[in-house]
Amino acid sequence: MLTQQVILDALKSVKYPGYSRDIVAFGVVKDVAIDNGNVRVELQLTSQREEVARQIQVACETVLQPLEGVRQVEVHAHQPKAAPAGDAGSDPWAHQQRIPGIGHVLAIASGKGGVGKSTLAVNLAAAMTHLGVRVGLLDCDIYGPSIPLMMGIHQTPAINDQEMMVPPMNYGIKLMSIGFLLDGDTPVIWRGPMIFKAIQQFLHQVAWAPLDYLLVDLPPGTGDAPLTLCQTVPLDGGLIVTTPQEAALSVMRKGLAMFTKLNVPIVGLVENMSYLVTPSGERLDVFGHGGGRQEAARQKVEFLGEIPLYSEIRIGGDQGVPVVVSAPKAAPAQTFIQIAQAIRRKFD
Repeated sequence: MLTQQVILDALKSVKYPGYSRDIVAFGVVKDVAIDNGNVRVELQLTSQREEVARQIQVACETVLQPLEGVRQVEVHAHQPKAAPAGDAGSDPWAHQQRIPGIGHVLAIASGKGGVGKSTLAVNLAAAMTHLGVRVGLLDCDIYGPSIPLMMGIHQTPAINDQEMMVPPMNYGIKLMSIGFLLDGDTPVIWRGPMIFKAIQQFLHQVAWAPLDYLLVDLPPGTGDAPLTLCQTVPLDGGLIVTTPQEAALSVMRKGLAMFTKLNVPIVGLVENMSYLVTPSGERLDVFGHGGGRQEAARQKVEFLGEIPLYSEIRIGGDQGVPVVVSAPKAAPAQTFIQIAQAIRRKFD
């Protein structure tokens, strides 16, 4: 019997051009209608490139037409409209520009503070480097930059001959943070326009290339920083971090909704601080059990893994040596490496 689920299952074989993920997983398929064997599929693309739309349309028609019960297939690919000439200011995405020499830009968000998002970002970058990937890490938490401490580096970026900032490097990872430009505990007291300008500079006036991945550590919440990021550079995906309890999950949903509204594909969800194993071997579910996995299933996004409460992870962050760097074969590091492998499979 021809049903919407049959259509969706068939469309899962259509990969988004340039990626290993399918158009259903990316959230491109917005509606499927069936009427006496006539199938209509509505797609919502984020790319303005006509060749991308055409390629997806042809692929969809190719996989749907042979299905039993299908008489005719119509695939409508809707694309964002380009701003009229001289009126780019009316389109908030009109000035998006890819960063030359960077393969993929991934944002790491949580919605709620205190769930270990920056710890994940640091160790994920180290895990990707461990796997042989060229990685950069951009700290977009303007008000509370923690990457310099966690990565054990405190130096002012140099300026090259092209008048671009040269990102400091440690453990093979290129880094940029407002913390590199501040003295000691100097607070940042900025309004939105200044944050907008700073993030634009960190993206386009830093000599990042060549990189396979640029990871962007977003601040908690859904304010100026993530919006600026999405308006400045096309994001290849968003990674969501939560802890198991409902207090974190309820706020995390807002971060997930933010990415959806900004047309950012969801790479997956990671549950941090999942449980604690005592010296005697007893497992303690300090913040509850299974909340992240259940929420990922409910939201229909991939669950990338659980990260237990390991003291080695906290110690590594405080000492500026990520656990993936200090002990890559130990259990705490392996959790991050497994997540890094899962992410790479989506894009390689």
